[in-house]
Amino acid sequence: MPSPASCLPFWSLIPFLLMLVSIAVLPMAIPEWWKSNRNKIILSLALSLPVLAVVLPCEPRLMWHSVVDYFSFLTLLASLFVIAGGIYVKGEFAGTPVVNTVFLGVGAVLANVIGTTGASMLLIRPFLRANHLRQHRSHLIVFFIFIVCNTAGLLTPLGPPLFLGFLRGVPFHWTLRLFPEWVLVVGALLILFNIYDESVFTREEVETHRALAEIVQARHPLRIEGAINCFYLLGVMGAVIFSGYFGWPRGIQESLMITMAVLSWYTTPRAIHRANHFHFHPIVEVAALFLGIFVTMAPALEILNSRASAFNLKAPWHFFWMSGLLSSLLDNAPTYMTFTAMASGLVGGSAESLSPLLQSGLGQSLLAAISCGSVFMGAATYIGNGPNFMVKSIAERQGIQMPSFGGYMLYSGLILIPLLILVTFVFFRT
Repeated sequence: MPSPASCLPFWSLIPFLLMLVSIAVLPMAIPEWWKSNRNKIILSLALSLPVLAVVLPCEPRLMWHSVVDYFSFLTLLASLFVIAGGIYVKGEFAGTPVVNTVFLGVGAVLANVIGTTGASMLLIRPFLRANHLRQHRSHLIVFFIFIVCNTAGLLTPLGPPLFLGFLRGVPFHWTLRLFPEWVLVVGALLILFNIYDESVFTREEVETHRALAEIVQARHPLRIEGAINCFYLLGVMGAVIFSGYFGWPRGIQESLMITMAVLSWYTTPRAIHRANHFHFHPIVEVAALFLGIFVTMAPALEILNSRASAFNLKAPWHFFWMSGLLSSLLDNAPTYMTFTAMASGLVGGSAESLSPLLQSGLGQSLLAAISCGSVFMGAATYIGNGPNFMVKSIAERQGIQMPSFGGYMLYSGLILIPLLILVTFVFFRT
């Protein structure tokens, strides 16, 4: 039986590539135009039309699978977004180096419970409040992006990019085997952050001639408002886990997640949403962009899967660095799907199911390398992962002068890259 890729022209890769390049370039090239979600929808539809014209007559099943995956993906993100928006962490803790480090450690764990997007939106504002009297704060946000927005979210598929693997056959618990890589990267970043923040904190004490420990103190104890939403979060987690273990038909998992989000919306006082500055613009933006990504991605995945051997990527470290570098420059969700399709092709599997990758030692090594590369290196630039820009924007609105695009990459080049080289030698050299 001929492969679906046999009737897909090679040029059908172009809309997918244009979609990724647009996400990377247009926010900087034409920022005012890019702010409109309507324009993002227009872009997605314009690039999707030529793909639909090719795929539907050739292999309509590919587009059906892609649309179903898009719905599941968006349902998870939207439900977590709505529920996290109903939880308000009130109060203020002492923004000292040790306490800040502990807070980021808590965020690292939480990123695996409500996803990196949910954890970032939930924790960034109390983190900023705790450190509002500090003179030098930009490094605090940079490490927040490194840890909470990206590298910490490796252990569960509750957010992009790993949820896409879960939708295509990777068991929910499979990513727990990446705990050693997670401990090395997140632990090293927390230690480096503490050392760096201690030096900045000491310098601030000298500059101000007063003990900042007496100034940056908790004025109000931390407490959670909207705690009922923690129950709804557990409901979303349960829907994903039980769907994976019991093989529920498509639709039941999504129905439960939508139910949890609707209950959250109607049982959360509006005062909590106002305190969180909650609005739907970010999730509408995600919906608009990923519509184009999922449609244009369908032929690209099939072509890359069928021609995987031509790219001469064989070793785990090849996939670790290639998926990571593209994740840092584009978006890590479609990058993850691109390289898992190629890896699946190397072991004789298809782009629609990643289960064959789990049947061999090589396949599991490649999947681990792609998972780590896509998650870890999404932190290398502002455009590597959706929460990066959102956290940067929130910090700038509160008066923090964030590093430029190049300045941020200087941080990642000096801190992240040496750490990831170490990860390569420890886990992916062979």
